[in-house]
Amino acid sequence: MATAGGSEGREPGCEPGCELGHEQGCQHYRRGCRLRAPCCGKLYPCRLCHDGAEEHQLDRFRVSEVQCIRCRLLQKAQQRCEGCDSLFGEYYCDICHLFDRDKKQYHCQECGICRIGPKEDFFHCSKCNLCLSLSLQGKHKCIENVSRQDCPICLEDIHTSRVGAHVLPCGHLLHRTCYDEMLKEGYRCPLCMHSALDMTRYWRQLDAEVAQTPMPTEYQNVMVEILCNDCSARSTVQFHLLGMKCQSCDSYNTAQDGRCRLSLQEQ
Repeated sequence: MATAGGSEGREPGCEPGCELGHEQGCQHYRRGCRLRAPCCGKLYPCRLCHDGAEEHQLDRFRVSEVQCIRCRLLQKAQQRCEGCDSLFGEYYCDICHLFDRDKKQYHCQECGICRIGPKEDFFHCSKCNLCLSLSLQGKHKCIENVSRQDCPICLEDIHTSRVGAHVLPCGHLLHRTCYDEMLKEGYRCPLCMHSALDMTRYWRQLDAEVAQTPMPTEYQNVMVEILCNDCSARSTVQFHLLGMKCQSCDSYNTAQDGRCRLSLQEQ
């Protein structure tokens, strides 16, 4: 699967032997402290809890104080409590001020935020401006700053999302969950209409169906001009209700151009 690194991430619970108790943290993170919001001074388990309750957003990079859940001591942001030595997070980033279970997170300087690792399984694409799976290195289509675009399905941010991104063959990104939902309804990128997965097997099945389904007499000699959504080539092909195949790449992901409608007998 073509994937991009997700931001931070959620763990549903603690494992036996973990220093963080089950009662600590929130639905988003397992941690032993609350953040003091630099914007309003209020204490929240995490920035997402803050943003859901307030009419403004917490700037994670400006957090400087935390409160220990166990002893209630307010102190500078750090990994362990200076009062009772409680562990605030198995993973702690002193840039993003992220406290959480250890899920192989790493801070990407180029992305500017923490990602779910392990780090050695990802690389940062400077043109796309995000971390991608090593399986995509040299094998994906780059689009300048593509991660700074919102998901075209849910219209929410992709770059800082805690839901991983799926990289389409055309280079566009969707949240992985949005991609899975999209495939229930169709197969094309919602931005450029390029096929979102390898359709070769289906195209060959469609070849057989077209061959076995003759058109009514009045349509048998009608030619139309089509535009391929996969390779952008134009072709003049015989009209068929089941689909019209690109003469350049054999894709049926085509659209009738409408500029030409000729009979074979008239050519």
